[in-house]
Amino acid sequence: MSEIKVNSIKGVGASAAAITVNNTDGTCTANLSNRQNKNLIINGDFKIAQRSTSSSTTGYATVDRWKTDRSGLDESPTFSQADVTSGTTPYTNGFRKAFKITNGNQTSGAGSDDYLYFFQKIEAQDIAQSGWNYTSSSSYVTLSFWVKSSVAQNFYGYLRSMDGTSKIYPFETGALSQDTWTKVTKTISGASGNQIDNDNGEGLRVVIAPFWGTDLTASSVNLNQWATFASSTRAPDYTSTWYTTNDATFEITGVQLEVSDHATDFEHRSFGQELELCKRYYQQYPEIASDGYSAYGLGAAQSTTAAHFTPTFPTMRAAPTIALSGNNRFTSGGTARSVTSLTLFHASASSLFTGVNVASGLTNGHAGSFGADNDTTAKLTFSAEL
Repeated sequence: MSEIKVNSIKGVGASAAAITVNNTDGTCTANLSNRQNKNLIINGDFKIAQRSTSSSTTGYATVDRWKTDRSGLDESPTFSQADVTSGTTPYTNGFRKAFKITNGNQTSGAGSDDYLYFFQKIEAQDIAQSGWNYTSSSSYVTLSFWVKSSVAQNFYGYLRSMDGTSKIYPFETGALSQDTWTKVTKTISGASGNQIDNDNGEGLRVVIAPFWGTDLTASSVNLNQWATFASSTRAPDYTSTWYTTNDATFEITGVQLEVSDHATDFEHRSFGQELELCKRYYQQYPEIASDGYSAYGLGAAQSTTAAHFTPTFPTMRAAPTIALSGNNRFTSGGTARSVTSLTLFHASASSLFTGVNVASGLTNGHAGSFGADNDTTAKLTFSAEL
């Protein structure tokens, strides 16, 4: 019988082996670019925007799972879900949406305590069980993304471990050419001292910043290595050109964090798959734009309160907070009554039991429906964000 003995199999001109063979036990490792569930980032292609497609509010306001923060700005920026222009390299790679920041007019210049950045908080157990040995310098994750700026300059970001003594790994995009999509790839090793617990809290944070003032930066910061986090040493000192340019734009898409020592093709998940992942952290009724009379569910009347039970699909990360906005009504016995407030009786990750309060007029035991009252902006929301 013929036998071939090799250490690895590599394509002509390839930089990495397709198959690596263990010489001791004969097992092998395959380098697969199309493996499923490899991307630890949720909504890295920014296709899901349940709350809104544009907002000047910070926090979780537009694209799902991505949070924004800012301080010291003279004029608020606009955060939006933007279309990727056809013919560009991200577009031909299957990306149709991007996250876009449009700067305001910062008339007083770049203040030392000014900042503007966005980030994703990753659940600790997803990192702990990912296969990355985050305490080993020989185990790697690779972060990759497409980025575009209307101003040519360098930008910074970092990974930050959130359990135990918080550690930070700062990196740079490199000098970006004006209005040109550029792919950035960073391979990041683990390090002793990193701690990520196996729970549903925040374990790792991925941060990218159009600007940090000098109160948050230092020329002594070393890129591409782990250090203890300090608020005043997040990155090297920033060029302020983008920040002081009125209506400057910053766009990003295709964010992927994978357990690998190199970047592989982006994991394109279907719209339905991505939405399901996002709903672990945020859900709302109605799910899409309504005619102003969306129904949230049924309830049973009790004087001035109707008992309302709502299951969550899928089960959320934790018992969510609940919020009701806009004009809403509870309709029972053919009569609609304005909802004045909600009372939360019980909440778990899989269901909520609330009291729908009206001024008067309900009959005990009568069934009714709870929903929007001629208001297309009315919403019932559940949030279990990190």
